[in-house]
Amino acid sequence: MIKKTVLRGALGFPLGIAIGYSITIFISLVWANGYYTPCVPELISAMGSEIYAVVLQALLSGLMGAGFGASSVIWKMDCWSLVKQTGIYFGIVSTVMMPAAYFLYWMEHSIIGIFSYFGIFVLIFVIIWIIQFVIGNYTVKKMNANLYKTHDINGRS
Repeated sequence: MIKKTVLRGALGFPLGIAIGYSITIFISLVWANGYYTPCVPELISAMGSEIYAVVLQALLSGLMGAGFGASSVIWKMDCWSLVKQTGIYFGIVSTVMMPAAYFLYWMEHSIIGIFSYFGIFVLIFVIIWIIQFVIGNYTVKKMNANLYKTHDINGRS
C-alpha cells in the first residue's frame, strides 16, 4: 500500500501542475480579454514578481496533485466503510487544498473569504462524489447483470 501511495503521489505532482496550468488558460480565455494571466495579481504583489508567483503556484499545484493522488489509495481500503473512506479522504484533501488556496490568493484573505472558498470546495467535492457513486453503482449493477446472464438460477453455466 505504501508503494502505491508513493507512486500515486509522484504521478499526481506533474498532473497537479498540468491541471493548475490548464485552469490558468481557461481563466485567461474567459476573463483576461485576450491576455494570459498566469496567477492572481495579489500573488504577484506578495511574491515581488510574476515569475516567483508562477513558480510558487506551480509548486503548490504540484503538491496539491501529489496530495490528491497519494490519498486516492483510501478508496482501495475495502475493510473501511464508505463513510470512513469519504471522511478521511475529505480531511486530507481539505488539509492540502485550503492552505495552498490561501497562500496562492485564490480566496479572499478574510474569514468570509475562507468560509466561502471552503463552501465552494465542499460543493464541488459533493458533486464529484455523487457522480462517482452513481457511476460505481451503475458498474456494479452491470457486472451483476452479466453474472446473472452467465449463470442461471440453478447455478449452471
